[in-house]
Amino acid sequence: MSGVTIWHNPRCSKSRAALALLEARGISPVVRRYLDAPPSLAELRAARDALGLPVIAMMRPKDKLFRDLGLARDDDDETLLAAMAAHPALIERPIVFAGNRAALGRPPEAILDIL
Repeated sequence: MSGVTIWHNPRCSKSRAALALLEARGISPVVRRYLDAPPSLAELRAARDALGLPVIAMMRPKDKLFRDLGLARDDDDETLLAAMAAHPALIERPIVFAGNRAALGRPPEAILDIL
């Protein structure tokens, strides 16, 4: 399958497992290390739309950085998206894109639904 991209953090076990799952199925995704190449605000909006999830589901609200920035789960979407654009460590990982669909790899097997 072509056209698969994973927003990947190699230090995350779930992200590594999702990548291994793709590779075990013969898929060589584009690997985007989103901490090194952060997504733009437009890309984050597109990811939200492809995921079909609330913005907060794309985030790591239990992370210390979330609290340190004074963010709240009920902040509006644009506030949360802007926070992720400025601080990509807040992005939940991994996110896998295939065509116009996306899946959050928690658990990693959840990505199979879009392949």
